[in-house]
This record gives sequence, structure tokens and C-alpha cells, in this order.
Amino acid sequence: MIELHYYPSNASFAPHLLLEEMGVPYRLREVDRANHEHKSPAYLRLNPNGLIPVLVDGDLVLYETAAILMHLADCHPGFCPAPGTPERAQYYKWMVWLTNTLQAMLIHYFYPERMAADAADVKAHAEARIAPMLDQLDAELARHGGPWLLGQQYTAVDPLAFMLCRWTRMQANPARTRPALGAYLQRVLERPATQRAVATEKLQAPIF
Repeated sequence: MIELHYYPSNASFAPHLLLEEMGVPYRLREVDRANHEHKSPAYLRLNPNGLIPVLVDGDLVLYETAAILMHLADCHPGFCPAPGTPERAQYYKWMVWLTNTLQAMLIHYFYPERMAADAADVKAHAEARIAPMLDQLDAELARHGGPWLLGQQYTAVDPLAFMLCRWTRMQANPARTRPALGAYLQRVLERPATQRAVATEKLQAPIF
């Protein structure tokens, strides 16, 4: 059975959402982050970076949230466009952009002390750079008018986009304030799978 090593509201939330959407058997293994279990020798054998999440699927041990999402989507049909199509290319683009551009800047926002002694300045600059990224998502949704980030098909990109937009909820100009993006986030939240994952992780309002 698939096992997801997770911690509530962490980067494991996106694969948790996707597993719920897929309806495949899986179990959650909560990592005791408060007591630094993710830095323990046993966990580091799973992920030498000491980060959450890790997916164990048979003999496969996989880390990096986007990689986990793409692996799951490849193994369970219906959550990514067909290979070799223009839609698949867009799927790759948004998956990489979300993890390499938006998520990377969000990490600077949440952990500014890693970047410089003046953490407050780093955090402020990160938030300023996140805003136009959220505008880009809003513009894409408005452009095609579809319910999901790629248009008509809900894909593995959507749990990642929802999770990252959720992380902006305490910023001065969070994702939900943009018309197309806010409506999109509400649609994702209303999905039964999202509701189950939110309940399991005991996430508190505002969800996004």
C-alpha cells in the first residue's frame, strides 16, 4: 500500500489531496516535526534532505512534492494529459513553474533567516515578488475561462496550485483576493476530496 509521510499543512498537503482524489488505498504516516523526526537518521534514510513529504510505493521511495504528484498521476489515469500533446507540455510547464518559481519564493517568505541576517527585509521582498506570480495565475484562469488551471481537466497541477495559494493566506494581498484565482480556489475547496483532506489534517480557517 502507498504510504505518505506527511505533516499537516506542509508540502505533503498536495499529494494528500491527489491521493484522496484518486481514491486509491493509501495510509498516512505523520512525521513528528515538532520533535524533529524529519531530521532523524531513520527519516534521513528516506529523504537525505530532511524534508516532508516522502512517498513510499512498494520498493519506490520518492521525495520532492512535484515528483510525487507526477508519479501518482502517471500511475493512475485521469490526472494528467496524454504524453506528446500540447496539453501535456502545458502540464509540465505549470508543474515546474509552481514548484521552481512560486514555491521557491514562498520558502524565502517563510524562512527568510536562511537567506540573510535582515530577515524582515528578505520576507518583505519575497512577498512583493509573490504578488505578480499570483497575478499570473489569475490571468491564466481568466484567459481560458475553464474551471481548473489547465482548463477543463482537473489534473495533478491543481492540488499543488491550491496548496501554494493557501500558503499566501496571511499575506497582505493573498491569492483569494484575485477574482479568477479566488473563484478557482473555492472550486478546489468544494471538491469532496479536498474536504476530506482538510478534515483529516484539521486545518483551520481561513483555508486559503
